[in-house]
Amino acid sequence: MSYRLPSLALLRTFEAAARHLSFKRAAAEVCVTPSAVSQQIRALEEWLGAPLFHRMTRGLALTAQGEAMLPKLREGFECIAAAVELTRQAGDGPLQLTAPPSFASYWLVPRLPAFAAAHPGIELRLASTPAAIERRGEAAVLETLAEDPRAPANELAIVYGHGSYPGFLVERILVPDYVPVCAAALASGERPLRTPADLARHVLIHDETLDEEAGARSGWGAWLRLGGVEGVEGVDPGRGPRFAHAVLALEAARAGQGVALISRLSIGAHLASGELVVPFDLPLPSPRAYYLVMRAAIAHRPAVRAFRDWLVQTAQAAAR
Repeated sequence: MSYRLPSLALLRTFEAAARHLSFKRAAAEVCVTPSAVSQQIRALEEWLGAPLFHRMTRGLALTAQGEAMLPKLREGFECIAAAVELTRQAGDGPLQLTAPPSFASYWLVPRLPAFAAAHPGIELRLASTPAAIERRGEAAVLETLAEDPRAPANELAIVYGHGSYPGFLVERILVPDYVPVCAAALASGERPLRTPADLARHVLIHDETLDEEAGARSGWGAWLRLGGVEGVEGVDPGRGPRFAHAVLALEAARAGQGVALISRLSIGAHLASGELVVPFDLPLPSPRAYYLVMRAAIAHRPAVRAFRDWLVQTAQAAAR
C-alpha cells in the first residue's frame, strides 16, 4: 500500500508546535530555528491546502483543521516510536521468567546450566509462585507481564493450565502425568505396597492444585479408578493431608508421611537416588499442561527467541 503523505519532518515539526503552541519551543525540540519552524508549517499548510494555526500577537492557537489533525498524528508518531524502539532494543537484556514452584524446582532448575552454557551472554532471573498455576480458569501471574511494547523487560511465564490466555502468545511445552510416589522405606516396610488395594493401609497425600482440577477432587479419585480400586473398603480418596502445591506434597512424601500423586517431571532425581519409589507405575494423564506465555511485542527479541527454542528442544528431549 502506498501512502500519500507530506514529509515526516514537516509533520513532526507541526506536532511539536501544536503541542507547545510555540514556534520557539518547537524549534528547540527539533533543533532548528524558529524561522525554519515557521517556514515548515507554511509548507505543510500549502501541501494540505488548509491553515493549521491562528497566528496571534501573543501566541498561537490551532485552527479546527489543526485540532482535528493533532490527535491522530500524535497517535501515529507513538506507533512509529514503539516500532522503532522494538527494533532498536538489543533484546539481550535479562530474561525474567516466572514458573510454578514444582516445575521450577525439580524440572527447570537442574537443566538451566545447559542453557547458560549455550547462551553465556543471556542473564536469566527465575521466580516461582503458585500464581503461575491456573485456578478457576485464570493464571494470576499473567497480570504482571508488561503490556507496553516499549517496556525493556523480557518477561515470560510458564503457566500450568489449559492454555487459553487471550492477548498472549501461548505455546505448549510439556504435558505431565501423575504417579503414586512414596519413600522407599515406606513401600517395603511393615505394610508393603504390592497392589493398589494396599493403599487402604496408608495415608494419601493430596496436592490441591491437582485435586481442584475442574472444581472436582480428580487427583486420587481419578487414579484409584485407573487402578481399579475405587470403592474398595478402606481406600478413601478424600482422606489425608492436603497441601497448597506439589512441592509441599512431595516433601511430605520424602519424609515418609504417606503416598502422594506427583508429576513424573518432578521426581527424576529422587528416583535415581533411590530416595523415592513409584510403587505402581500407572500414570494418570493430566488434562492440563505447561505453557510458555509471553506478550507478542517481545517474541522477536533475540534473548526471548533463544530461551524459547532451548526450552522447546529440552522439553521434546525429556518427553522421549
